[in-house]
Amino acid sequence: MDTRGLGGRWADFQRHWFGSPPPDLAPFVHRYWAACWDLRGQEPYRQLVAPSVAVQWTFVDREPGVVWGPTRRFDHRVLQGAGRVFGVAFRPGAFRPFLPGPVSALTGRCVPMRSVFGRDLVLPSRTASADAAEQLLRADELVEQLLRADEPSAERLFGVDVPYVEQFLRAALPSPEPAAADAVALIVAEPAVTRVDQLADRLGLGVRALQRLFAEHVGLGPKWCIRRYRIAEAAKRLEAGSSIDWATLAVELGYADQAHFSRDFTAILGEPPTRYALRYPA
Repeated sequence: MDTRGLGGRWADFQRHWFGSPPPDLAPFVHRYWAACWDLRGQEPYRQLVAPSVAVQWTFVDREPGVVWGPTRRFDHRVLQGAGRVFGVAFRPGAFRPFLPGPVSALTGRCVPMRSVFGRDLVLPSRTASADAAEQLLRADELVEQLLRADEPSAERLFGVDVPYVEQFLRAALPSPEPAAADAVALIVAEPAVTRVDQLADRLGLGVRALQRLFAEHVGLGPKWCIRRYRIAEAAKRLEAGSSIDWATLAVELGYADQAHFSRDFTAILGEPPTRYALRYPA
């Protein structure tokens, strides 16, 4: 393992920001996020990317946006040089109204945003009048400033207000269809829900109807989503530096034993829980 990823030392070269949407977009958007990194003079870094139940809309530097579908497996992105990325994470189960077909058609795929929204969006630059070399220089300087900042922000990261993106979203908003989004929200809110039949009972649906709902609106099955959020709960405790009784935690999250829990954790996040814990300060 790259030692730059251990003990929280990844924060030496990358920063993250998260923001909440306004009330009118909240039925569709879970949150905004942004990241920047500066690895100039260093080897590239393989960033672990956890699988996501959410559809993501991302911008890397000044490139047109792309839409990422839900993913079942972890992945790695190679970070090198200095760079920035801004993202919109949609509420799981809330993206279906934007599409002509089921969300499962996007699962595991990345598509140009124009194929979903009908047109591109390129974030404007405060340095639009500068030549390319000067823009690149200012972008590198901005990354350095962000890494030093106590509170990075999307506004400082891109030189634009988040409302610029919100304006685009408002022009494309369909009517919300809350059933699937509410089902995923129930999984998140109630860790005691560990089986598909439990979830179906809570929602007043049959198991097959629930599976069809998730295929159409979430793009992933309810069983996988339950597993993903239970592993996310375990990861959150590890990130907080909590002392973990693994056997007790496995039972609490609905696993028959610690071995099954560890196997699921490794399949979803790419490494066993004890190794994942090394990423964060004790």
